[in-house]
Amino acid sequence: MDKRLQHIDSVYFIGIGGIGMSALARWFKHEGRLVAGYDKTSTPLTQALEQEGITVHYTDDVALIPEEIKAKKDSSLVIFTPAIPASHSEKKYLEAEGFQLVKRSEVLGMITAAHFNVGVAGTHGKTTTSSMLSWLLHGCEKPCTAFVGGIVNNFNSNLLLSKAPVEETIAVAEADEYDRSFLRLSPDMAIITAVDADHLDIYGDANNMSAGFEEFAGKIRKNGKLFLQADIELSTPALAQNQVQTISFGIDQGDYKAENIRAEGISFIFDLVYPKGKIEDLTLNMPGFHNVENATAAMAVCLELGIAPELVKTALGKYRGVKRRFDILLYSEKAVYIDDYAHHPTEITAFIKSVKALFPNKKLTVVFQPHLFSRTRDFAEGFSESLSLADSVILLPIYPARELPIEGITSEMLLENISIEDKKLVEDEDLLSEIENRKPELLATIGAGDIDRFPIKIADYLSTYKV
Repeated sequence: MDKRLQHIDSVYFIGIGGIGMSALARWFKHEGRLVAGYDKTSTPLTQALEQEGITVHYTDDVALIPEEIKAKKDSSLVIFTPAIPASHSEKKYLEAEGFQLVKRSEVLGMITAAHFNVGVAGTHGKTTTSSMLSWLLHGCEKPCTAFVGGIVNNFNSNLLLSKAPVEETIAVAEADEYDRSFLRLSPDMAIITAVDADHLDIYGDANNMSAGFEEFAGKIRKNGKLFLQADIELSTPALAQNQVQTISFGIDQGDYKAENIRAEGISFIFDLVYPKGKIEDLTLNMPGFHNVENATAAMAVCLELGIAPELVKTALGKYRGVKRRFDILLYSEKAVYIDDYAHHPTEITAFIKSVKALFPNKKLTVVFQPHLFSRTRDFAEGFSESLSLADSVILLPIYPARELPIEGITSEMLLENISIEDKKLVEDEDLLSEIENRKPELLATIGAGDIDRFPIKIADYLSTYKV
């Protein structure tokens, strides 16, 4: 463990319900530390943390911070996320009292620094790729500790723990570009899946976004390896200076390339061609052309680590996906229902095209909840264009997350420019009745906000209605 953490015996999380924060909370709990935290709302994830023995409260109230933490300023660590406002009373109190406050990304960097580690970055695909990689390593009996930005179905958790010593364990960390968090990592290997413009509230424009990823690539340790999606171009002098090998991957292109892709049922079958050979008839039970590309990156790391191809093939066939990433919640003769985290035009386009490839004879109804006023403003044309690939669209109001409304930026703005005729805006409280009235044969819910409140209810209804 990093020596900066060795004296810590209590850890307090402000925003403990975040997917990255909760993984760290679980890690510290496993390490025997007292762990507690605050979050704005109770969710299945915070409830799971409570069941695991972590104290969580949901009111911003200094009095609710455990006394054990208040009494041990010198041995307590406070971890927060950039989404926490400066006005948060608990955060202000802890700062004023002289507690050590650090961002989640800094702590993740401290933990992984002691391991041989792989950082998985990209504006799209990093959660799926990091979950695939952690499962492949585990399935191939390579000791692995992984911090993933989603709940991996194989583990039913966002945290995988290795029982091996640190020096024998590979750490897989999802490297988040938001707030430049990934610059806290110093990986031995790194994957970059995509560098599309996003988070322009942080980066300003696409050039600055690319520069951020170039800086991340420059963090790779000497003699390391960078696995780069074949369409991405980065100018990073530090790669040559650090003697970092760049390895490309993609579909029908790259040093590691997926070929001969075909859909069979709800699986994708493909071949992997790479410098030392070819693996035929790989099975990915998480559909989507973009997910085949993600799998290609994960397998490339494993093969470069010297894992036998047949072990990689077997492990991939047992991968069960990650919640809210092409998550097939219902698959029957009456109806098919898929839930996905897609919240950027590029992701939505890839998702819809993959769904249509799997179900070419079914009418696709997409429910989309835009995430952030700024993202909706910055990519309005792209959102409307990508959603127009569906047969029917239901739009929900924009989920604001950390933002205040921006004048003129609404879901109605997107609706006007969607080119298909079957489109409608509904309020959150009317969504279930709208679905009941439509009885769709092929339904998808997509978005990164609180649309995840609906999937269980929708799946229950679709599984029982009469056609």
